[in-house]
Amino acid sequence: MADDRHTGCRRGYSSSPRSRRLCAGVGLAALVAGLAMPAILSPASAQTGIDQLAATSPDAPMLLQADELVYNNDAGTISAVGDVRIDYDGSRLVARQVTYVEQTGRMVAIGDVEILQPDGTRLVADEIDITDDFREGFLNSLRVVTPDNTRFVAESAERRDGNVTVFNQGIYTACEPCEEQPERPPLWQIKSQRTIWNAEEKTVRFEHARFEFFGVPIAYMPVFTTADPTVKRKTGFLAPSFRFAEELGFGVRVPFFVNLAPNYDVMLTGTGYTRQGFLGEAEFRHRLHNGIYNLKIAGIQQQRTDAFGAGTVDNLNPDRGMIGTSGAFTINPRWQFGWNGMLQTDKNFARTYSISGFNQGVFRNEAWLTGLSGQNFFDARVMHFDVQESTLDPGGRNTQQPNVLPSTDYNYVLSRPVAGGQLSFNVNTRGIVRETAETRLAAGPANDNFATFGTDGNSWRFTAETEWKRTFTAPGGLLVTPILHAQGDSTILDINAAGPLSQTMETTGTALAANGTHWRGMATAGVEARLPLLVSAPGSTHVFEPIGQVFVRPDAPNNVVLPNEDAQSLVFDGSTLFRRDKFSGYDRIEGGIRANAGIRYSGTLGESWSTTGVFGQSFHLAGDNPYDDADLVNAGADSGLETDRSDYVAHAGVRHASGFAASADVRFDETDFDLRRADGGISFTNATIALAANYAMIKAQPTYGFNTDRQEISGSGSLRFAEYWRVLGSATFDISNNRMTNRSIGLAYDDECFQFGLSYTETVDTADAVERTFGITFAFRTLGDFGITSSGLDF
Repeated sequence: MADDRHTGCRRGYSSSPRSRRLCAGVGLAALVAGLAMPAILSPASAQTGIDQLAATSPDAPMLLQADELVYNNDAGTISAVGDVRIDYDGSRLVARQVTYVEQTGRMVAIGDVEILQPDGTRLVADEIDITDDFREGFLNSLRVVTPDNTRFVAESAERRDGNVTVFNQGIYTACEPCEEQPERPPLWQIKSQRTIWNAEEKTVRFEHARFEFFGVPIAYMPVFTTADPTVKRKTGFLAPSFRFAEELGFGVRVPFFVNLAPNYDVMLTGTGYTRQGFLGEAEFRHRLHNGIYNLKIAGIQQQRTDAFGAGTVDNLNPDRGMIGTSGAFTINPRWQFGWNGMLQTDKNFARTYSISGFNQGVFRNEAWLTGLSGQNFFDARVMHFDVQESTLDPGGRNTQQPNVLPSTDYNYVLSRPVAGGQLSFNVNTRGIVRETAETRLAAGPANDNFATFGTDGNSWRFTAETEWKRTFTAPGGLLVTPILHAQGDSTILDINAAGPLSQTMETTGTALAANGTHWRGMATAGVEARLPLLVSAPGSTHVFEPIGQVFVRPDAPNNVVLPNEDAQSLVFDGSTLFRRDKFSGYDRIEGGIRANAGIRYSGTLGESWSTTGVFGQSFHLAGDNPYDDADLVNAGADSGLETDRSDYVAHAGVRHASGFAASADVRFDETDFDLRRADGGISFTNATIALAANYAMIKAQPTYGFNTDRQEISGSGSLRFAEYWRVLGSATFDISNNRMTNRSIGLAYDDECFQFGLSYTETVDTADAVERTFGITFAFRTLGDFGITSSGLDF
């Protein structure tokens, strides 16, 4: 007989020499999955690329299952017939029949052909006919689904010359089909008459491509070419973006990516503005084995400087530009260093033209070195702050910003106990160089130069401190922790005491130490006692923890005659009640004998509710109260600590597993329990709705120049009113001045393949000037994001 036929029960066949040739059918899986990949490419793939195609191994084992295995010696064919399944090198082929023709070296799989790749890519075709070297072949009714649910369909595909594959009538989408109406077009899809993949040139050419939205063509390109899936980086144009601003006009931004090497590249970007002309940008990026750095330049010759307000930085010079750089490197697992820096022709160019990475309202130029090992930490950095503002100098804030040369922090905790306790060391240094004093004009005790937040001149401070503490457990569960602390400072001053600074000293009744070197020290002995009390009840657990602290130390020397640069923000609340030193920085030291007393609470109610709470007060027992001493910024004034008995502070918080949370921090006057400060928030979030509201109130602080109460309430919300649709908004209302300072509203759509956003925002500054911003964005999964923003609208 011509046939050598195995029939009967369904059986499996190992990879014998003859049946092994059928492995070409599954080896094809890597190729065919790759054939569909070019249609998935977006312009962004020029940068990201797609992983190299999988390749089968000729030595991998194969398992063949079929109802029949037929060897036709006359025809020279090997056929697997009936529910064929071939597993080979992690891939799987299923078909009704697979035939290998030895003479022509062709493999033919017919009938519900399906190939499953190891990465999860699934290919379905009616028929596959291809040579065993993959140089020639064709597929009918191709359908591919990738692991991330992208889909590609083609009426047919043809492979020729070993490196060119042509897809006919191809359709690509990243949208899932509608379950109720699978015949309905997806939300978006790309159709092309022909897609030609040249594996040798590594290009994909689309001919007569149409982009359809809800089945309606909205864009057409007769032909375009992009990199193929094996190319991770390819020189070419990327997706454009759009912008509108009243001073700039309408702008179209077109980036061009230049691939120089696998680890460095250049991005050239041109933006044409209808009012200001052409803005050019260039960015060089270089990735090394231990880090990355970039260099960016941008420039424009403005065509309409009169479009900007008179007397502004933007209006002065038509030729504007910048150069900026950033980098971050890992020296070893413990040490990193990096930098950010920018130089520009004027102080507002990068912000006006939204230069990415450099358009912050306050840009921090810095170089830094950090180290981390266990509990030990080191940080050193030099800094300069650029305030990007349109105000001309000297009236602006930019010239008042300091050069920090340098700021360092080093914290070291001994790994072994010392006298049974923990011993730690901390070192901090800070150098300040400033050209112009930073002052505030306020209607406090005087009408001008009420406070100097930054002195004109130079100052350097070196601080070293050490702390030892150990916790003992006394009978009854009382936890007693003795604390010993010592600190020493050296400060060098070279300050200009004339001008605004002298006015501030006269206004506040303070004096500044003479230029030169000044020393100060502080030694503290303290003890803390805590008694955690556990109260359990059916369905709930509560821990009440009364806490008492006493710190004994002398008065703080030179506390108000030295500049205060880093201890200006003092907030006395439940989070700072039990701190040994409540000042926010090293330039101020807490002195005198002080006691802190209060109670801390935490609890759980059932499996869903958790609660926290703090209540207490601080007492100045003896010596000079540092919070009652005026300095150049009056750091302790109206803080609630300036009296011997502080204000009462309290915190309460509650949280539920459903997404509800609320918290409040309040401070009450120590004499009449009048509310002096309050911060509260409440929120709820689930799959349908997200709501949040916050309230803040600060009583009048005349010593700070705030003669009236300040109150503000803000809220935000998001409601999913349909499966994919959300409406969202936010608002901030200044209760004290009876005006809305910010409000926004938006509409958003997001599903598995498409996102759409529409937003409108109004912001009101202290002069009641309104800035309106409108934005619209589109995001197509695997294709990219497109959008337009506008600002400065006047209507």
